[in-house]
Amino acid sequence: MEKISLGVLVMAAGKGSRMKSELPKVLHNILDKPMLGYLLKTLTEIQAFQDLRAEVAVLVGHGGEQVSEYLKSFPCLTVLRQEEQLGTGHAVQTTRAWWEKFDALLVLNGDLPLLRASTIQSLLSLFQKSHASRCACAILSFIAKNPDGYGRVIRSESASSENIHIVEHKDASPEVREVREVNAGCYLFDVRSLSSVIGKLKNDNAQKEYYLPDVLTLMNAEGMKISALLADENEMRGVNTQSELASVTSAARDAILFDWMEKGVSMLDPNMVWVGSDVKLARGVSLAPLVQIWGNSVVGEDCEIGPNCVLRNARLGARVKLVANVIVEDSDIEDDAKAGPFAYIREKSLLKPKAFAGKFVELKKTTVGAGSKVPHLSYMGDAVLGEDVNIGAGSITCNYDGKQKHPTKIGDRSFVGSDTMMVAPVNLGPDSMTAAGSVITEDVPSGALGIGRARQKNRADWVYRKKANE
Repeated sequence: MEKISLGVLVMAAGKGSRMKSELPKVLHNILDKPMLGYLLKTLTEIQAFQDLRAEVAVLVGHGGEQVSEYLKSFPCLTVLRQEEQLGTGHAVQTTRAWWEKFDALLVLNGDLPLLRASTIQSLLSLFQKSHASRCACAILSFIAKNPDGYGRVIRSESASSENIHIVEHKDASPEVREVREVNAGCYLFDVRSLSSVIGKLKNDNAQKEYYLPDVLTLMNAEGMKISALLADENEMRGVNTQSELASVTSAARDAILFDWMEKGVSMLDPNMVWVGSDVKLARGVSLAPLVQIWGNSVVGEDCEIGPNCVLRNARLGARVKLVANVIVEDSDIEDDAKAGPFAYIREKSLLKPKAFAGKFVELKKTTVGAGSKVPHLSYMGDAVLGEDVNIGAGSITCNYDGKQKHPTKIGDRSFVGSDTMMVAPVNLGPDSMTAAGSVITEDVPSGALGIGRARQKNRADWVYRKKANE
């Protein structure tokens, strides 16, 4: 595309009343992030933007504070406000001071999470080709299986693009409602052409709103050229109801999983796997049914993720095995380590190579050194375990005194006996041991055995005497 300046206006001001929710529509989650985030990510992937002087703005209105808070994670965006929501045309009118500085303006609905970067690039190419013949606007349309609720794209009998206009569903006659080509809510305007007609919009319709599609009618009346690019219906699906949200979420999931399977990821049943849009999976990864992977998780080559595992912002090296029912949050598991079943690894914990966290084990802010084992029924919190440590069943670090958390350090090759309570802060030196059932309140030197338990006493015949008295 020629070197022109481009404004991109994302419409996110609507209430979305059909969602029956106080949450702004564009903040409803698809998989693990707001639907608005999908479109904004797509815009960052458009290669053509590198050849343009492009600037992206998001128009907020209903729930503006919530949407603006979310947009702080996109610092390069401009946030605009529509204090009164009187329709899409009114939204473009209120932002005129921002977009009039550009040569072209791309307007997108914020509820187009499945829209692909390649489709927008095709629209930019169509606009470029038509620009020489003074194209005033290029739009995206699609053939809808069920066009109810959509604005209909009406072409002249000769199918001339110069005579395209849009009729909103609520204002359409029965004959017009039979048309299945519908407006996708994506417009690319020549700014000079848009400026000449945007002030002429009227609200003489059923909703008493100013419709942006009516701009095309005004352009038709001025003899301006309008082009339309047919897109795939699936990627143009908007979200107006909770059922549509669920349907689009399912479609987004399927697209993500298909892409990963094409890259060599194995799934026993893709219908029972959920993977977020920002997750990275390596070749050879195996995902069992009911696996969920969210956030910025990264899974290395040849990892085996067993059933019912949930990863959120987890980073797994190569050949990691999660047996089943393992939850990993904001933590790292390095090469050849193993966890589960029923392990909970959280808050910046780390399993180093060939480490193991087994059955009913919880790790919180804990490093488990290379080759070390926490096999079962244990809690390690705010702890650092060296290499080749073995933690006996039922052992815990008592890291909380009611006010503060305290650390525990366990040296290389230490052996912690079953049912050991380590009352932090406490250090166990390398090659140390603790006796089973001990409460360790003092440091254990290197090579020493720590014993912290009461002496056993046996009272002869106590049970028999008790029964006789009863």
